[in-house]
Amino acid sequence: MASRPAPQTAAGRGRSPERRRAILDAADRIIQRDGPDASMSAIAAEAGISKPILYRHFGDKSGLYRALAQRHVDPLMERVRAELHAGSSLRVRARATVGAYLGMIRGNLNLYRFLMDRATSEDPRTRGDLGMMVRRLGEELAGVLRDDLRVADPVRAQITAHAVVGMVQAAGEWWLEHPEVAPEIVIDDLTSAVVGAITGHDPVREPGA
Repeated sequence: MASRPAPQTAAGRGRSPERRRAILDAADRIIQRDGPDASMSAIAAEAGISKPILYRHFGDKSGLYRALAQRHVDPLMERVRAELHAGSSLRVRARATVGAYLGMIRGNLNLYRFLMDRATSEDPRTRGDLGMMVRRLGEELAGVLRDDLRVADPVRAQITAHAVVGMVQAAGEWWLEHPEVAPEIVIDDLTSAVVGAITGHDPVREPGA
């Protein structure tokens, strides 16, 4: 006699990809509303579940942090990578990359603060994951400097690339605290700083750049 398939447990149902996405959607709404102080209880209530069930989906609070980081930081990094490899001139490429990064963090301020301030301070694994993403971006930029922009010295390419990534990240943090500064000013000045760091000077802007 054939055995019946084992019934799906509540825990198994709770870990379905569709249910996880629904909870992450709820987390996004609450974080955008409440900012970095959004509570796990509010996220669970928005998702229509209890807090223990929320943790069942992600293992614990840090699991939710890492899932949110993956959901939002991965697309940001992909957008930045696409601009890095666009094949245009250095200044055009730098401006597009800087603009993409600043636009996305400014447009998702509460979520950015939740991940970069709260999640990284509370969870070492989230801090490590985000730090690794930034380092990988630096490595990728170093490759672009070597292959596309003909920076012959690999050590200089590494130093310059990681310095540029850190500079853009730090300038973005400053800008979030000074919303009165127009985005065009920040993008223009930061683009010039990036170009200057890579070339040693700021070349004449190209028409339409």
